[in-house]
Amino acid sequence: MAEICGENCCSVCNRKQECGGCSATDGQPFGGICIAAECIKKGGIEAFRRLKKTLIDEFNSLGIKDLQVNDLNLLQGFFVNLEYPLTNGQTVKLLEDNHVYLGNQIEKPVDARCYGIVADDTYLLVCEYGCGGENPQIVIYKRR
Repeated sequence: MAEICGENCCSVCNRKQECGGCSATDGQPFGGICIAAECIKKGGIEAFRRLKKTLIDEFNSLGIKDLQVNDLNLLQGFFVNLEYPLTNGQTVKLLEDNHVYLGNQIEKPVDARCYGIVADDTYLLVCEYGCGGENPQIVIYKRR
C-alpha cells in the first residue's frame, strides 16, 4: 500500500514489521504520530508542503551561525531522540521515540560536529553533536 505522504518511507524502512506501516496504522507508525500523515489528513499534500517550507524558514530565521536549512526529511523519533546532559548532571530526552518528525543533519564547515534539527507542529529543536550523536548539546529548543 502507498504511504499517506507519498514519501516512500515504508519501502525503505527496516522497522516496518514493528511499525505496522503507514496506511495500515492510519499514519500512526509505532503507535505514535507522524507529522506528515497528520498534516496531510487535515489539509492535503499542499498543506504538508507549506508546513515543510514554513519550518525551513523558521530554522533559517534563528540566526545560528553555519546553519542553512534547504530541506527536511521524515525521521523516526527513536533515531533522533538523543539524551542531552543538563547542568545538574541529569540527562533528558526531548522527543518521543514512537513519533515521526521533520528534520535533517547539517554538517558544520569548521569542525567535525553537526547540527541536528528536528521539528513537529509544536517545537523546534536544534542540537549539535559529534560522530554518531556523540556528546550532544542543545542549541535551541523552543515552542513554535
